[in-house]
Amino acid sequence: MAEAVIEIRKLTKSFGDLHVLRGVDLDLFKGENLVVLGKSGTGKSVLIKIIVGLLTQDEGTLKVFGKEVSTLSNKELLDLRLKIGFSFQNSALYDSMSVRDNLDFPLIRNVKSLSKAQRDKKIEMVLESVGLSQAINQMPSELSGGQRKRIGIARTLILEPEIMLYDEPTAGLDPITCKDINDLINQVRDEYRTSSIVITHDLTCAKDTGDRVAVLLDGQFGAVGTFEEVFKEASEERIQAFYDYNFITK
Repeated sequence: MAEAVIEIRKLTKSFGDLHVLRGVDLDLFKGENLVVLGKSGTGKSVLIKIIVGLLTQDEGTLKVFGKEVSTLSNKELLDLRLKIGFSFQNSALYDSMSVRDNLDFPLIRNVKSLSKAQRDKKIEMVLESVGLSQAINQMPSELSGGQRKRIGIARTLILEPEIMLYDEPTAGLDPITCKDINDLINQVRDEYRTSSIVITHDLTCAKDTGDRVAVLLDGQFGAVGTFEEVFKEASEERIQAFYDYNFITK
């Protein structure tokens, strides 16, 4: 069996009378892309925030690298977050900074031992990895939506995280650019040997990137398995309806 880098057991989270997560069980194994699939408002983003310690569960356990996140000290939590890369839905680039400075910022803040020459080398290498070496001196406003997504992923990768969290990586992109981003997610897994959770409601993204797919329904996982296992013979009406709503090339 592959090593589990994230272990979630009987996890619950409510906000007042709104029960978002209702006893979630899930593992992320080393070296895999795990897609968490679900409609808007099903708790996908809440789950990610608990993983990085921005929210605390009401009940249950969530272990990352064998450590219960909710019991970590502030320093331990900061150290853990350096091992987890978070690719935001809107890319979260600083508009007033060039691409180079956007990538340099996390290095200056978190890896103070690096010289400028060493930082420049890392910036050039990660830009080459995402296929945007030529954009190094451009401003975010000069980039397309797909390019901004790539730079956002590059900024996350520059700290060489062991786990990647992608929040709706293909949202708002055209089909061709979506395919490029899906290919990049797989490339990142292979090149950087990351373990990844991909949060999405895009079935094409799920099919193209997911080693496994977990479908979140009403705060619980209705099915977990390969894309084919989850959707080929879906007996759960809500899972089949989710499939039917999307257009998948068969």
